[in-house]
Amino acid sequence: MVKYRQALIEAVWEERLKSYITAILQNNGHTMIAINNMPDHMHMLFGLNPAQSIAQIMKSVKGDSSEWINKEKLTPRKFNWQNGYGAFSYSKSQIHRVANYIDKQKEHHQKKSFLEEYKSMLDKLSIPYEDKYLFVELED
Repeated sequence: MVKYRQALIEAVWEERLKSYITAILQNNGHTMIAINNMPDHMHMLFGLNPAQSIAQIMKSVKGDSSEWINKEKLTPRKFNWQNGYGAFSYSKSQIHRVANYIDKQKEHHQKKSFLEEYKSMLDKLSIPYEDKYLFVELED
C-alpha cells in the first residue's frame, strides 16, 4: 500500500516497478509467481525461500523499491510505502486461482475497493482486526 493510500503508481512506469520488485525477490532466492498493482497498492504471489522471513523480504522490497522510485523521480513528491503489509499463505492447489486473481486485479477493483476487499479477505479467513489499525489515510 502506498503511504496514505495515495494513487502514485502510474501506468507509464508500473511495468518497470513490477520488474524491479521481481528482481529484488529473485535476487533473494524467491520465485515470483504473480505481481500486479493498482495506483495505490500492489499484490504479489511468490514462492518464499525459507532462508529469509517474510518480514525481511518485505523490508527489502519496500525499502529498495521506494529508493529506486525516488532516485528515478517517477513521482512528483517523495514516494513511500505505508508501514506494514498483509501476507497470506496458500496451498499449492490454490496457486493458479490466486495468480489469476492477481492478474485480474484491476477488474476486481472496479467492483470492490481495496479496503472492502481486504476486510473481506480477513473476515473470510477469520482474522480479527480493528479498522483503526488497517491503513493510515492522509488527513484533510
